[in-house]
Amino acid sequence: MLGQLLPSRLDNAYDGSRVAPWLLGIVLTIKLLQSVVSIFFGASVASSADGIPLDTYTPAGAQTIIAMFALLGVARLPFYALCVLALARYRSAVPLMLALFSLDYVVRSLVLLYVPIERTGAAGGLVVNQVLFALMVVGLVLSLRRRGGALPA
Repeated sequence: MLGQLLPSRLDNAYDGSRVAPWLLGIVLTIKLLQSVVSIFFGASVASSADGIPLDTYTPAGAQTIIAMFALLGVARLPFYALCVLALARYRSAVPLMLALFSLDYVVRSLVLLYVPIERTGAAGGLVVNQVLFALMVVGLVLSLRRRGGALPA
């Protein structure tokens, strides 16, 4: 299984489920859209999708939060580019990309558990990210299954 997560060669040889690359594509598309929207409309994302009460901060504090949203959106773009490469040319990396997406979600959730963000109301983005995480995990499991249904030893 580790050989599938860290293939010795990056090529288009992929033995996992045909559904897994599609799930990676769906997750990637939504995450890419989230990043682009965060870059250009950070205030709206912070206040509506994440429930951060920007109006309770000083103008400088609110601007700092908006800038952090934009910077986070930009920081994720290189990883998304690698995911596009995995889908287009290096299919053997599909399990790795799904594992990294899943690990990112788990680690960010743990950080927010210990360093919570003050929120008002329901954060709609939370539900979207939980659904995406479920798709990541399903995609990862499917990508590790060889065609025919068996998990490698």
